Amino acid sequence: MDRLTAAEVFVQIAERGSMAAAATALDMSRAMVTRYLAQMEQWAGTRLLHRTTRRLSLTNAGEQALAHSRQLLEVARELPRVAEDERQADPVRGLLRLACAQSLAQEVLAPAAAVFLQRHPLAAIDLRVDSRAVNLVEERVDLAIRISNQLEPGLVARRLGDCASVVCASPDYLARHGTPQGPEDLAAHRCLTYSYFGRSVWEFADAQGRAIGVPVGGPLSANESQVLLAAAAQGVGITLQPVYAAAPLLASGRLQALLPGWEPQALGVHALYQPQRRVPPLLRALLDFLVGWFAEPGHWPAARAAPASPARSRRVRA
Repeated sequence: MDRLTAAEVFVQIAERGSMAAAATALDMSRAMVTRYLAQMEQWAGTRLLHRTTRRLSLTNAGEQALAHSRQLLEVARELPRVAEDERQADPVRGLLRLACAQSLAQEVLAPAAAVFLQRHPLAAIDLRVDSRAVNLVEERVDLAIRISNQLEPGLVARRLGDCASVVCASPDYLARHGTPQGPEDLAAHRCLTYSYFGRSVWEFADAQGRAIGVPVGGPLSANESQVLLAAAAQGVGITLQPVYAAAPLLASGRLQALLPGWEPQALGVHALYQPQRRVPPLLRALLDFLVGWFAEPGHWPAARAAPASPARSRRVRA
């Protein structure tokens, strides 16, 4: 039988002076009250009550058992309050499923998630690395980080920053094929592109704001920037990649930045989630954290700071 209930029955008997009164107060049968009292005395290893035809009274052991039983019941009542106080102190708890591309996960989100989880020890993140654009509903993803200017309709988008890109190639490739002097020259070069974009058009703007789009193609396409960067470092061709991903190869000299007078079109970095009446505390906390993380110098060195107005969440419409 339940010892906690037995302690409550014993306290009621002691306070009300009879088993019948305790049974009424607890909405139990007299027989059930008798069984719980027997359990308490078996638990204590001694008799707790003197029983006469007129009244019940506590034995010496019963007096001590009554004090301990009251303490036990008070602790039982306080336990849910402890959990509630903890929830109120840090409502950021539970599991959040986060999806992003491999290069972004390695360079940015893995260290960001580590800091976030240190601040919120009751939270957990399932980081799903996938180069394709996952379906948030079908794959039960709470938040997706995308680098794109073409966002899915029907989702809420919160801008985290801008992603600067760089055109680059290995010194070996440039020695064999020459160095392009302007965007138009790329059409005659072996360009390494993203496979899920169809025919690639690389877009640029010069210092005067003049824009140009150049259709490019080459011997290799892939759906992950690290693959294209590795191929470019081996001299396979020219590639257009996020600066954050290309930075180590550029710093080592294995890749060389091209077209210094032209700036590739910047892409927005967005956090996407499903529209909902009330954003859960964990999701809201992570969104706010990522906005601050991307704006912090050194965490996202390739990005220009996102302007204040686009940083607000917005619904992407069809």
